Amino acid sequence: MQLRIGFGVDVHQLVENRPLIVGGVTVPSSHGALGHSDADVLLHAICDALLGALNLRDIGFHFSDKDPAFKDIDSKILLERTFSLVTERGFFLVNLDSTVILERPKLNPFIPQMQQTIAQILNVSQDCISIKATTHESVDSFGTGAAIKAYSTVLLQKLD
Repeated sequence: MQLRIGFGVDVHQLVENRPLIVGGVTVPSSHGALGHSDADVLLHAICDALLGALNLRDIGFHFSDKDPAFKDIDSKILLERTFSLVTERGFFLVNLDSTVILERPKLNPFIPQMQQTIAQILNVSQDCISIKATTHESVDSFGTGAAIKAYSTVLLQKLD
């Protein structure tokens, strides 16, 4: 049995006049994440964790922010493409654990929908997808509402 662990992290600045999309879910907010794609910080961290587990570099290597094909792309598509790289190599997801750091709005009401969205893309049951949300207690750029960050860890297993 071959197991692989991957870790991913992503950060985006928060700005006005952008939607806030986290875990494939649009969260009502006065500010959204700035980025070349839809700037879904959670899905980007998950992509990096999946890629890292198999030594496939990072999300920027596969989906460059210099490539106009990825301008404003839905990050669910990026996660689907990333996961296809995982399954092509004979691996499947055992579980995923993530934390999103955001001062406001509160993400807890949206976590079940995020879990459902991600579980469907990664072809696992919802109980394999752990998502937690926390604040930075009004400290630094995350605590002042200027940025959003996500961490993700995945465990992959090779199919026999």
